[in-house]
Amino acid sequence: MTLENFEKLVREGIEAIPKEFLEKLDNVDIVIEDNPTAAQLKKLKIRNNYVLFGLYEGIPKTSRWGYSQVLPDKITIFKKPIEEFANSEEEIKKIVKETVWHEIAHHFGMNEERVRNAESRRRKIK
Repeated sequence: MTLENFEKLVREGIEAIPKEFLEKLDNVDIVIEDNPTAAQLKKLKIRNNYVLFGLYEGIPKTSRWGYSQVLPDKITIFKKPIEEFANSEEEIKKIVKETVWHEIAHHFGMNEERVRNAESRRRKIK
């Protein structure tokens, strides 16, 4: 998939977030990289059998006080792992949308367990 098409999917994933959450995104950049860096994988203690689709790096909104003059939080969506995992363009689109949602949830202060529980509930509703 071209970078341009992948960027379009990320934009669509962002636009699918409910407006009330999008309006509260604060000081966060969403970027695309081909793969996580060795430093990112080491920091997260990612094992070889685990695939990382996205990463939130920053200070969650629930932990901010005296928060000023800081670099933006960063959400990275990793293109190659998503493409390698997916079996179709439709599946890439679905994974990108879910990954964007997942990482934005971290921005709002949800830990991994809470995000995964919320994802399970969302899947049951669909």
